Amino acid sequence: MTESTPPHGTPEAVLHPDEAAERFTVARRHPRESLAPFVEYIWIVHWAVDGTHEQQVLPQPRIHLAAEEGRLLVHGVSRDPFSRKLMGTGHVIGVAFRAGGFRPFLRSSVGALEGTVQPAGDLLGRGDGPVAAAALDTVDDDEMTALVEDYLEALRPERDPSAERVAALMDRIEHDPSIHRVDEVAALAGMSVRSLQRMFTEYVGIGPKWVIQRHRLLDAAEQAHSGHPVVWAELADRLGYSDQAHLIRAFTAAVGTPPATYARQAGSWRPRG
Repeated sequence: MTESTPPHGTPEAVLHPDEAAERFTVARRHPRESLAPFVEYIWIVHWAVDGTHEQQVLPQPRIHLAAEEGRLLVHGVSRDPFSRKLMGTGHVIGVAFRAGGFRPFLRSSVGALEGTVQPAGDLLGRGDGPVAAAALDTVDDDEMTALVEDYLEALRPERDPSAERVAALMDRIEHDPSIHRVDEVAALAGMSVRSLQRMFTEYVGIGPKWVIQRHRLLDAAEQAHSGHPVVWAELADRLGYSDQAHLIRAFTAAVGTPPATYARQAGSWRPRG
């Protein structure tokens, strides 16, 4: 992949993407070179809706920073369903950190951030209000990107070999749907399950079991969005669920709708680009 190719992100996390595409656009950008070891991509959302639109997104094992409500807010990894109400016109810019990539900014375990949303200034010791206000006051994507990148660069994060190690493991989990168990990841890492759990809590912000389960659920959402017929029993087996009923329960708990029903509602859709 070249730098001219936008980052792929996780478009399958956006639920009911056919409806979403009518109401907002999502652009993803590579970060500047100095931030690339820590940041997966910069994302910018512009919306225009009549009335209101409630958009649900499947939470991912990733820490985000976003300019919202006049602040730069740090979103820790959350197990709970996530939705955002969009009204009128507006925009938001955010940063999706690599696995382990936020710890060099925080300089302590990111496990304490699980399930929380906190102002960056409170966590990082550098005022974030003026940056957020300026980013929300412009509609120029280049300008708002530079503002957020300047803020992060000024914090002078230092590369951490452990963070890069966990990022490699996370990449393997995300792209290898045959990984179903924590002990498989521990074997790949050459460490005990307990040590792996400590490392994930420290650097990712949540345990490896949830990470694996969430990526396999995202795999199921991707299939539901494909527009192709899905044999759910076969998919459940391929993704490591004990049976189809287990997949249905997990999917319904996260999305609010059984997978076959959701697939019919979502219709045929593929991410652009």
